[in-house]
Amino acid sequence: MDEVGSRIRRRVSVRKRNRPSLDILSAAPTTAELKPGDEEENEMGAGSRRRKTVGAQLVENNDSEEDMFGDYDSFAENSFLAQVDDLEQKYMQVHEKRKPDTDLATEDLCSESIKHHKLSITTVDRCTEIKTDERTENQSGLEDVSIKPGADLMYELPSSQVLYFENLQNSSNDLDNWSTKERDRNSSSHKTVNEKLPHNSIEQPQQIDESSSKVRTSSDEKRRKSVKDHLKSAMTGNAKAQTPVFSRTKQLKEMLLSEEINVAKKTIESSSDDLGPFYSLPTKVRDLYVQFRGIEKLYDWQHTCLTLNSVQERKNLIYSLPTSGGKTLVAEILMLQELLCRRKDVLMILPYVAIVQEKISGLSSFGIELGFFVEEYAGSKGKFPPIKRREKKSLYIATIEKGHGLINSLIETGRIGSLGLVVVDELHMIAEGSRGAVLEMTLAKILYTSKTTQIIGMSATLNNVEDLREFLQAEYYTSQFRPVELKEYVKINDAIYEVDRKAENGMTFSRLLIYKYSDTLKKMDPDHLVALVTEVIPNYSCLVFCPTKKNCENVAEMICKFLSKEYLRHREEEKQEVIENLKRISSGHLCPVLKRTIPLGVAYHHSGLTSDERKLLEEAYSTGVLCLLTCTSTLAAGVNLPARRVILRAPYVAKEFLKRNQYKQMIGRAGRAGIDSIGESIVILQEKDKQQALELISRPLENCYSHLVKEFSKGIQTLFLSLIGLKIATNLGDIYHFMSGTLFGIQQKILLKEKSLWEITVESLRSLTEKGLLQKDTTLTEKELTQKDAICKFEEWYQYSFHITKLGRASFKGTIDLAYCDILYRDLKIGLESLVLESFLHLIYLTTPYDMASQCNPNWMIYFRQFNQLSPAEQNVTALVGVSENYLGKKVSGQAIKKKVNKDVVNRLYLSFVLYAVLKETNIWSVSEKFNMPRGYIQSLLTATATFSSCVLHFCEELEEFWVYRALLVELTKKLTYCVKAELIPLMEVTGVLEGRAKQLYNAGYKSLVHLANADPEVLIRTIEHLSRRQAKQIVASAKMLLHEKAEALQEEVEELLRLPSDFPSIEKA
Repeated sequence: MDEVGSRIRRRVSVRKRNRPSLDILSAAPTTAELKPGDEEENEMGAGSRRRKTVGAQLVENNDSEEDMFGDYDSFAENSFLAQVDDLEQKYMQVHEKRKPDTDLATEDLCSESIKHHKLSITTVDRCTEIKTDERTENQSGLEDVSIKPGADLMYELPSSQVLYFENLQNSSNDLDNWSTKERDRNSSSHKTVNEKLPHNSIEQPQQIDESSSKVRTSSDEKRRKSVKDHLKSAMTGNAKAQTPVFSRTKQLKEMLLSEEINVAKKTIESSSDDLGPFYSLPTKVRDLYVQFRGIEKLYDWQHTCLTLNSVQERKNLIYSLPTSGGKTLVAEILMLQELLCRRKDVLMILPYVAIVQEKISGLSSFGIELGFFVEEYAGSKGKFPPIKRREKKSLYIATIEKGHGLINSLIETGRIGSLGLVVVDELHMIAEGSRGAVLEMTLAKILYTSKTTQIIGMSATLNNVEDLREFLQAEYYTSQFRPVELKEYVKINDAIYEVDRKAENGMTFSRLLIYKYSDTLKKMDPDHLVALVTEVIPNYSCLVFCPTKKNCENVAEMICKFLSKEYLRHREEEKQEVIENLKRISSGHLCPVLKRTIPLGVAYHHSGLTSDERKLLEEAYSTGVLCLLTCTSTLAAGVNLPARRVILRAPYVAKEFLKRNQYKQMIGRAGRAGIDSIGESIVILQEKDKQQALELISRPLENCYSHLVKEFSKGIQTLFLSLIGLKIATNLGDIYHFMSGTLFGIQQKILLKEKSLWEITVESLRSLTEKGLLQKDTTLTEKELTQKDAICKFEEWYQYSFHITKLGRASFKGTIDLAYCDILYRDLKIGLESLVLESFLHLIYLTTPYDMASQCNPNWMIYFRQFNQLSPAEQNVTALVGVSENYLGKKVSGQAIKKKVNKDVVNRLYLSFVLYAVLKETNIWSVSEKFNMPRGYIQSLLTATATFSSCVLHFCEELEEFWVYRALLVELTKKLTYCVKAELIPLMEVTGVLEGRAKQLYNAGYKSLVHLANADPEVLIRTIEHLSRRQAKQIVASAKMLLHEKAEALQEEVEELLRLPSDFPSIEKA
């Protein structure tokens, strides 16, 4: 039987050529070699048969439609079944000589073993390229046996029946070795051929059903039952059954991915130094980076960072490198490890909505290929708490504010442990006003509530790292690596100096700027900008940073006036296409400045443009169609648009002198990896700014300081309200302890001069109590009192714990600025008494952001004109809020107004008029002209209002008295978010699809999310004008991701409905 088993295994290896190897089962096989063409005599039962086998051709691709029966097409006695029967009879004769007490029955062995026993397959890197001279290594460590088909009795046995004889062999071995338990265990175990695999090869774990190895007792009659009938019936059934068609290649790829993930997971859990194929990730991830990003190899610093002991041990990490150094790729690999290997959700916090959307588009393709969700939390998008997925994990990509709300909801529902990793890009923003305070609160809560969630922070501009390290309990890694060398220059008059920190005055003379200037050009361009930009454009790209938005437009026009006509011919057709695209997305409108500058390859870029326009110009610049952008400092902090040369028109942002951090971010755009060999930055200075600018260039980066107390209502008060609302800390001692662990607590000696942290904590709690947001509870326990601070002044406060009131919970859930929560409550209460529903105007007024109203300066003539165009019902709204026609008439004519009117209310109503006009006309251009406002500002107002409307909705959900607002605000929020006709909304839910593109898709027949998800990118390119291949692929990937998310959510809802409740009453038996 050993020889038979060996032949069977050879047969399987030859037949299944698309498999890399087969496990060697039971005892070691005979090592006799078989030669093709030889004859071998085999005696079985009643007689002998001589069979001749010629050299067999091996099939390389053996799919599911392979003829599993070989050349056998008959069940007659002269078929291979006769050989099977003879072999069985021979086995039975041998078996009859066994002792009765070693009865290992094989009852139903054929059917049961085939059903349960599975072979272990070792997957190698190229599973489709199996060599015909492949050798099989046996279990006992003998030399390799060449697999050469010869005149072997079992060589021609169909592979579909091999499993039966394997089990027959195992049962026989079991009988021989029944007395030795260890031998029995070894004979039934599997071993793979390759003991050691290459780096990207994965071994599939065995799956052995216990039922296939059960030992049963049976009668002699059943034990002797011929297998012939079983085989006949099975083969007949198989012949009749319809064979499903599966792609073998696809199955093997899926198997490879699944097993690589399993091995990577084991590698991480075992803290092994062996990182697996691609930093503990499947080789498919590496292939996807090549396919989607063109990244074939990581930088040395990236490899070093990913292999740090602190990273392997999942410690918190802060890392800092210059701009364009490749920081994000490291974070992405760590996120993929968490999602695929550790099976945990991940949160990525980014500073701006545009960057969130860019990242969503970039990672959706990875999510579809690797099996995880990518969810957007920006603006009004995002579900709180997030949907709890059944199998796939989620990557949440969020703005700072939405990330905070997400963490709150996870803590409240007890799911913070499901979050394995939080990545913070631009960590230095922790020092930027109210947004920095929100970011600090978010990170402090994660640190306090979850010991298993890892935090990764990255930035190009960090200085006081020690404070941040102590706050985040993190390791620190830094490098000065830049893929392209950066040279910094300063221009004063006609001289250009290179920044040299070793020189005495910080710079050394480089060259004189030589350019023939006419008298007219000297007057219009005293700073020689034209000379500086024409040294690089049009063959290379250039960015010119300007102090103000208006200056951006003026500089762009001025430069174009002095460029030669040769610039018009550079990529002329593509520039014309950019102009046509701008008209299409703006309903035929085109900015007159861009109309004049784009033909010369120049454009301006600032917040006055709509997001559609900015996106188009960024795309044109990235592809080289535009070679020069004049822009404000916001571009440096936004999307990545590198250039060969970066010019700072002046060292100012508006009227404020540049900070070192801002300067570093701006010049960091110089040098494009893979395109330029060098990057240059030039700062244009006037004599008056020379000394200050030299200090700017040489001094260290600004320190990051906490704004938690400085931003009182948005900072410390909001934090305390959420701590008590989430029951993280409900008494003074716990709250004080929490505060000690924040960045503010670490920096309190620097930041606090007059009051202590204890005093500020008590004062904040008192203020919240007086506002009616918190309520004092019972006296603390004796143990809690022992923690009391020595300050007698606050002894009485220490004896209280707190609970949140309904108004407090509504404010906390709605993330309402506590400076406005009482005003919002009052406005909503007044609105209930006489809510005007004949139009959206009243609801729009109630959801217009308070902070934007305080910055508004109405044009009184336009205000008065728009007021007179209102219907009587709409004029009732103005009367309800306290703005009359008489008041506006006096403002227009400049008359004195004796009656006091709340200025914030007047400004808020004016912004409501703007928003109402946008909703009615759905055309930002016409509204921009009507109100004489920048179209970019109107779009920002629309986005902010949609976000605030979502906040007001959550606020109302917590207060029963405002039930009427709930349904109304859901619809309004959707209208404000998309601001288009209803039929376009499903398309605009897809990241990257804005109004202009949605109209194109709808007109081309793509009218739903399902249509887009099933679209072919190549067909889209041919169908939709001015759509690049990259954009088409991103749109389809984002649509697929969104569709999968919605389908998963519905499946979860169905399962939840059908699931037996945990509190279902049980009937106790008497």
